Amino acid sequence: MPPRTVVIGVDSSTQSTKAAVTDAETGELLAVGRAPHVVTGEGGARETDPEIWWRALCDAVAAGLKESGLSSSTVTGIAVAGQQHGLVTLDRTGRPLRPALLWNDTRSAPQAAALVTELGGPEAWTARTGSVPVASMTATKWRWLRENDPANAEATTSVRLPHDFLTERLAGVAATDPGDASGTCWYSTGTGAYDPVLLDLLGLDVSMLPEVAATGGTRIGSLTEAAAEALGLPAGIAVAAGTGDNMSAAVGLGLGGAGLLDHPVLSLGTSGTVFAASRARPTSTALSGFAAADGTYLPLACTLNCTLAVDKVAGLLGLHRDDAAPGGEAVLLPYLDGERTPDLPRSSGLLTGLRHDTTPQQLLGAAYEGAAFTVLRALDELLRACGLDPADPEVAGRPLRLVGGGAQGRTWVETVRRLSGRPLIVPGSGELVALGAAALAASAAGGGDPVAVATRWNTKSGGTDAELPATERDTETWERVASVLDRAAEPLLGG
Repeated sequence: MPPRTVVIGVDSSTQSTKAAVTDAETGELLAVGRAPHVVTGEGGARETDPEIWWRALCDAVAAGLKESGLSSSTVTGIAVAGQQHGLVTLDRTGRPLRPALLWNDTRSAPQAAALVTELGGPEAWTARTGSVPVASMTATKWRWLRENDPANAEATTSVRLPHDFLTERLAGVAATDPGDASGTCWYSTGTGAYDPVLLDLLGLDVSMLPEVAATGGTRIGSLTEAAAEALGLPAGIAVAAGTGDNMSAAVGLGLGGAGLLDHPVLSLGTSGTVFAASRARPTSTALSGFAAADGTYLPLACTLNCTLAVDKVAGLLGLHRDDAAPGGEAVLLPYLDGERTPDLPRSSGLLTGLRHDTTPQQLLGAAYEGAAFTVLRALDELLRACGLDPADPEVAGRPLRLVGGGAQGRTWVETVRRLSGRPLIVPGSGELVALGAAALAASAAGGGDPVAVATRWNTKSGGTDAELPATERDTETWERVASVLDRAAEPLLGG
């Protein structure tokens, strides 16, 4: 029997790093190392020192290898999938000048609005980038930095996304991929390159940006001696371009040109996202029209408030997260961090419909309903962006794949099932971002198309997928939440 070879897929998220030690041939998840991050900031500010990500990556890789019991000599490749949109500014030595502005930092909302106007409106942006700037996007953060921290902006010689920063530390090469680059709002999904008109608008020189590899699985270099020593891995192993976390989850699910196309996914994590891989280039102003990691597209809608917001409500009520009941007449929009979809960056949580007989459990249930409704409302627009008719019975009957931490929670699953009226598939693997990154690493090490790799693996480490049949849609709750949101957005939620 030939010796086992493994690859390492890194999921560098908002809260932590996970390193998945994965069998390169079968996709078996052998071990997962973990290390926490630190997020700082009050109000709309959310920042992390990028050096924390690097230390966490080193610690997570070491922990994963130790847990696997394998020699580091078995590792043949590594790839990083990172939280999207964060702004990392580097000096001439490649060191961060200041903490990174994270995707959920909403301070750049005024800059986002200004940029939309300056280019000529939302349609002008989607025609070029596929997306309309909101506070989450990197371009708005760069404009904010130039206006609010001009000294560091002036000293910046390189601009990176979080996964770009880590990949450069691994290989010594400034590289990114189309997927994560498409979340900056300075990359054109139409031309597959940085847009000179947008760079000029932003005052950003192309020399400050990393090269864009063909795919997230492209080998952009080899692990340097310095990185190998820091990680305890062999120098010279393959380093993939890597990608953003949502793009990596799509790869882990086998979504893309060599796998499933136009099948929707709902991810329940710190943020809530709904996305699908498609060959149709999305240009809807209601969605983020991202590129995927494999050369297809990944239309996506993202909300800021999902599992953490609902957990906060549970904590305020003194309840366990699953001690919830349907909300009754109460509507709770848990927009505790502002909101991205819909674009309400100055909003806060809103509760209405409270009665004498409303129970704490119903209030918690209303928080689930508000969060789930917010992301599910974008599903029809997503399907239209894929060139599909949401009313077509075949399209309406396609199962919704439910992933992320919330997919392991009974109340989340039942709330999504009740409000969507769709059959659900809950994949057996809970580490899809890391497994997607592992497929990118395997691709860089010579394994072929990353989606084909993940499809062949069939996420074997995760066991059997749970398949839940459709249930009758709760249109009464849906319409009640929709009515409150539509009426409250302008006067009460800062629309």
